[in-house]
Amino acid sequence: MLIRPAHKKESHLAAILIKEAIKDIAEALTGEKEHSNIVKDLENFYLQEGNRLSYHNCLAAEINGKTAGVLVHYHGSEAAKLDEPISDHLRKKGRAAHIDKEAKETDFYIDTISVNSRYQGRGAGTELIQASLRAAVNYGYAAVSLNVEKENQQAYKLYSRLGFKIEDEVIINGHVYHYLVNRLG
Repeated sequence: MLIRPAHKKESHLAAILIKEAIKDIAEALTGEKEHSNIVKDLENFYLQEGNRLSYHNCLAAEINGKTAGVLVHYHGSEAAKLDEPISDHLRKKGRAAHIDKEAKETDFYIDTISVNSRYQGRGAGTELIQASLRAAVNYGYAAVSLNVEKENQQAYKLYSRLGFKIEDEVIINGHVYHYLVNRLG
């Protein structure tokens, strides 16, 4: 398995994986309801620079030359700036441009982790998270955070094994999430 920076050429698959992971949040970020329109907008965000879903903020897991999963991460202090292009996109569509705050400004934030169902159970999610933790250490950050739906016990167990602990709760798009933090060092 290879963990690497994401590539533009995998934009369509990355958009599908992101949509699968963030579910109805994808509707809120795109202002769309139809699957194809949501994926199209997510793909456009992925291809652009300067927004939270840009390929510049992504890592990819590759198995046997195929993209198996993606991880989106950035520093929480950059979240508002990274959300501006998405808010602008929503305003142009005549939609509400409010985007819920997901990350604390002090944390390096894992926004999205998604592994293609064909590759689940092979450690791609674990490898992606560990790569993000290493990146945070290399940047000199003290903490990495992520959110997990309260009902998603399988994901919570994985994150716990990787050193994440519940520190708070947040509401994103009307759903309650555990805010998990891994204090590095």
